[in-house]
Amino acid sequence: MEAIQTQTTAPGTAATGPSAATRTDAAAGGPGTEAISSDFETFLKMLTVQMENQDPLNPVDSSDYAVQLATFSGVEQQVQTNDLLKAMTDRLGVSGLNQIAGWVGQKARVTAPVQHEAEPLTVVADPVTYADSADLVVRSADGTELERHPVQLPGGETAWEPLPGSPAGLQPVTFHVESYSGGDSLGTAPAPVYAPIREVRMQEGLPAIVLPGGTTVASTGVTALRQG
Repeated sequence: MEAIQTQTTAPGTAATGPSAATRTDAAAGGPGTEAISSDFETFLKMLTVQMENQDPLNPVDSSDYAVQLATFSGVEQQVQTNDLLKAMTDRLGVSGLNQIAGWVGQKARVTAPVQHEAEPLTVVADPVTYADSADLVVRSADGTELERHPVQLPGGETAWEPLPGSPAGLQPVTFHVESYSGGDSLGTAPAPVYAPIREVRMQEGLPAIVLPGGTTVASTGVTALRQG
């Protein structure tokens, strides 16, 4: 049987059992965290040796042993709980991915940067209700204005494709509607766009879609779907 190294408790000295080191490792996220659940028997053996080698003139209070046992058992249960929660999260994530797998090839309505490909993009350009004019503003992902087009009131869906030679056709872009009344700007608002879904994937534990240009959007950010 493998020998277990122990240290006799000196009179007047607080007990320093193996659980102290175990608690330190666990608190620091050290090597004890993964091995805790499989080392409970070893811990009990070490605790028994500690009891056998304590100073008979100054024995450790039984409540100290109870605290050590409760602490080790609590950490062990927490590790098992974390493993269970991770397994459940992984299963739910895969299930969610399966649910949106059929979205590939459809068009999602999102408010996110999208790159133009062969077909025009359908943009939902809705000006403020009392506006007497409006523009569709096309911007790069960093907010730089690239194009501006008048919107025919009362607004609604409009087909957009980049102007010849425009940098808007070479990168993902976002769309905004700027409304006017009497020549005064009433502010701008993001305009959703219908973009083809190229792929579905897991992102930060949640199912997400991939749009032209590589933009990823969480599935919860999709407000509508239509056939491509």
